[in-house]
Amino acid sequence: MKRTSRRLADGREIVYFDSDAAPDRTAEDARDLPPQEPASEMRRDPLTGEWVAIAAHRQSRTYKPPAGSCPLCPSTPERPTEVPEPDYEVAVFENQFPSFAQGIAVGESTVPGMPMVPSAPASGRCEVVCFTSDHDSSFGALSPERVRGVVDAWADRTTALGELPGVEQVFCFENRGEEIGVTLHHPHGQIYGYPFVTPRTEKMLRTAEEYLQRHGRHVMGDVLEAERASGERVIIDSEHWTAFVPAAARWPVEVNVVPRRQVPDIAALTDAERDDFANVYLDVLGRLDGLYDRPLPYIAAWHQAPVNTGRDLSWLRLEVFSVLRSADKLKYLAGSESGMAVWINDVTPEQIADRLR
Repeated sequence: MKRTSRRLADGREIVYFDSDAAPDRTAEDARDLPPQEPASEMRRDPLTGEWVAIAAHRQSRTYKPPAGSCPLCPSTPERPTEVPEPDYEVAVFENQFPSFAQGIAVGESTVPGMPMVPSAPASGRCEVVCFTSDHDSSFGALSPERVRGVVDAWADRTTALGELPGVEQVFCFENRGEEIGVTLHHPHGQIYGYPFVTPRTEKMLRTAEEYLQRHGRHVMGDVLEAERASGERVIIDSEHWTAFVPAAARWPVEVNVVPRRQVPDIAALTDAERDDFANVYLDVLGRLDGLYDRPLPYIAAWHQAPVNTGRDLSWLRLEVFSVLRSADKLKYLAGSESGMAVWINDVTPEQIADRLR
């Protein structure tokens, strides 16, 4: 893999990940952009202890542009974009409208008149990952070799963001489809470097620790063993990965893609595990699109170990889920899910696994 780091006109970093035969990336950003002035803030909810990011500047971000105005397509002489090159394989750049960013003024305080609500700069980093230069493609249409390039990019960025001051967790994810809320249709994902450990990760680490103390084994290891022995919810079982519908699935369509070996993050995967993942994940995505005979809207979320804590308790996994409960019906998060975080699924995991197989 060839890695090239460049700068955009406003100082943001862009990193290209290419096969060795690709041309050198030397194009300059021809746009006249003002310097970045991130001003994101975060406040801690005094009732839950959870941090909430407040990034009012994101209201002006690009919203559903026509294909001819896509900011993620390669640049042309007539129309410069976020990617200065005339073509690329994988490109990763700092988000122009970040929820978390470097360079924010340091200092902690409280919300005026609310001493029980701490506030702090939302220091971190947000990046955009362009999976391909082809606007009309998708992740599932990539070749296994190109998927491997994306995996290598995720691994590189996981390590790089984890080394930034203040970053406590790195989250790689993809949102696909308007039903999910996607506003740019070019195949892309994002990476967040959070300045705290996310609430869901904290809860999973507590659960893993309690299970380890009671049973002397990792809960995910036991889940994998039981799922593979049963086979009822397993979709794909390869040399290094198992894809299955979790027994307590929350979403009408939900698949976990889990390595057999306990590793904390993408960067810890071997070459063989990365190659195998490319084939397994493409198989999963093909089955998901075949479920309702239409491109499935989904969120693909990598659960990785935090940077500085809980790494021995973490087990890397990719969670792919969809809000589509039938070909033409969405699952809306109503009172129980949104208000109480108590999920109610309208289909059994076994039914979905059977259909995906």
